Amino acid sequence: MFNVVLVEPEIPPNTGNVGRLCLATKSRLHLVKPLGFSLEDRQLKRAGLDYWEDVDLKVWESLELALIEAKRSDCRCFFVTTKTKRAYWDVQFQPRDFLIFGRETKGLPESLLAANESGCITIPMAETRSLNLATAVGIVLFEAIRQQHLRQTGVE
Repeated sequence: MFNVVLVEPEIPPNTGNVGRLCLATKSRLHLVKPLGFSLEDRQLKRAGLDYWEDVDLKVWESLELALIEAKRSDCRCFFVTTKTKRAYWDVQFQPRDFLIFGRETKGLPESLLAANESGCITIPMAETRSLNLATAVGIVLFEAIRQQHLRQTGVE
């Protein structure tokens, strides 16, 4: 339904949990290299449980290649960051949107955010700089799915 992109993920259990979220929502998981772990990592597979092999997974050599694919497929891209004021709930998500998340320690590159300012969204929060990556993906992904459900049932 959606495309979840993790740019240079560093922590295997986060990626394993996101993989499970993607499988549960019929979303595709895109991982952008370099990865901070091997796809054979024990912690990755433990977090992904026995579902990891069933995750719709695409691994990219660079974010540029993933963005070219999104554009070629006529998909919109949303860049999740703490460096914007636009809340994720203010977006009208559409199936196949790319939801792009940065590394756990650094987020997305400033130059990427500046070049895509209209596509930047945030999860408003108080008294903390950021959330766990898997938690952030869950929040935004399930809002996007909630919106689709409301549209399908005509309860907008």
